[in-house]
Amino acid sequence: MPIINKLIEIETQPKINIHNITPQIQDLIASTSIINGQVLVFSRHTTTALAINEYEERLLEDIKVYLQKLAPESDRYLHNDLHLRENIPPDEPMNAHSHLMAMTLSTSEVIPIVDGKLGLGTYQSVLFFELDGPRKRTVFCQISGE
Repeated sequence: MPIINKLIEIETQPKINIHNITPQIQDLIASTSIINGQVLVFSRHTTTALAINEYEERLLEDIKVYLQKLAPESDRYLHNDLHLRENIPPDEPMNAHSHLMAMTLSTSEVIPIVDGKLGLGTYQSVLFFELDGPRKRTVFCQISGE
């Protein structure tokens, strides 16, 4: 059974933003010979996440508000005491809230491949969550099957 590893690169915007990466994943699958199998999609950063949900503008705004209520940027966090931490880069942001939001979501999704296409439902999309932008991010995709 072949296993193919690919990366998706994403340039994100400031603060929380949500990207529909379904088309990029489908393009990766189309570039392989895999007809039936699965794709593992993995977020490679501690302040990003993945989810399968509907990509609808008003829902995306609701999700952002929900995440900000779970971990408000203005709350006090020990991780943000940069002067008490060791070996931090000079451009280290105060981003504890972003780490906490990422923990409430997921770092990976496994999606079936059926007849060369993602086996998603009608309103499902693979969503990439930037929680601490702007940054250059990568998503790891491992495609396997026959």
